[in-house]
Parts: sequence; C-alpha cells; structure tokens
Amino acid sequence: MSRMILIVEDDTRIANWLKIFFEEAGFTAEVAHDGRAGLNLARALAPDLIVLDLMLPHLDGIELCRTLRRESDVPIIMLTAREAHSDRITGLDSGADDYVVKPFDPEEVVARARAVLRRVNDKVQQALTCGNITIDETTRRVTVGEQPVHLSQAQFLLLAVFMRHPNQVLTRDQLIALAFNNDYDGYDRAIDNHILRLRRQIAVDGRQPIQTVYGAGYRFVTEDG
Repeated sequence: MSRMILIVEDDTRIANWLKIFFEEAGFTAEVAHDGRAGLNLARALAPDLIVLDLMLPHLDGIELCRTLRRESDVPIIMLTAREAHSDRITGLDSGADDYVVKPFDPEEVVARARAVLRRVNDKVQQALTCGNITIDETTRRVTVGEQPVHLSQAQFLLLAVFMRHPNQVLTRDQLIALAFNNDYDGYDRAIDNHILRLRRQIAVDGRQPIQTVYGAGYRFVTEDG
C-alpha cells in the first residue's frame, strides 16, 4: 500500500507540481488549498505525512501545524517563502519536523519526505525509562512523572538518543548521527533549537535532565548519575 501524502498549499501550480512528483515517486497524494480544508482532510484521511505551506488563507500554516500536533504526531514538512531565521524557528517550534524554503526542487521535497518517513519506520520498538521519563518507541507515547507529553518527531528522536546514552556527553554531530542516521538537512544550530523545546517539555519541578556541556555538547543526567 502506498504512503499517503497531504499537500496543503494555496498556490495551485505548486500544489499540483508537488502532487505529480509524489505520485511519480510511488506515493498517493491529496491536495488542499487553504488551512481549514487542510485540517479537515488531515482528520479524514490520516495521512502518513503532511507538506504544509506557511502562508495559507483561512487558517495559516503555523496555527494548522499547532492544531495537528495537538491531535496527532503525523510528520510535517513546512514550506515557506520566507528566509528570515525567526520564521524558520517559528515553524519548527510549532511542531514541524523539517522545512523547505521556496523556491525549491520538488525532488528535494520528496527526498525529505522519504527521509522523515524512514526515521519513523526505523524506530526500535521498545520502551525506555530514565528517572521519571518513559518513552514507548512503538506508540511514541512519552510520559514525564506519569503525565503524557507531546513531542515533535525530532524531539522524540533526540530524547530517545539521550535516554540510551545517559550521563554521556554527546556532540551535535553525534546527536545527528544517532537520532537521524546522518540523514538530517536542518540548518546549523537547528539541533540546539530542538533541544531547547525538548527541555521545556520534560522539565519537572525545576529539574532539567538535559545539561549543556559548554564547548562539547549535551548530557542527559539521570537521577543516580
């Protein structure tokens, strides 16, 4: 069965262009041209991945991404014509797993989609527990102090790496290799932004298990470490 891709893009030419390339690559693709229609289709189709434009009528891409992230962990690739650093950060912070700046090569978008889906498929199916944090890599359920926590795909992969390597200093390059199998095209320091958001999600009562080791990287400190 082919993977379902939902393309939410108000530019009809770009949307149809992407749809053709995804279908030629063996995917099934559907298109929505505004945010509300995209949300309705996402709920109805339960796609395997969503390609989402930042600027959309009726419901913009950021709000749509946030809504989707509250409801599911579907991988999301954000499309944006903006090149400002802050806009890219906002897109990632809203829950997107990756972003592509327009103009782009549609083959690159397809390649990025494959990479994201591959990371989802390659997850080891097991539960990990460190201190009061537990993650289930089969269901992608994360609990902190028995309370559920919703993470983006990138945040989840990074947390899994930290929990497999407790009390070990990991460089950015090591985190990329271990979490994404070196298949990561984010801009420089994007890992820092993912970790910043991850820290906010897993801190409890002022305790922060992910420590910055200046000049070296990061370390996940366990309660008995």
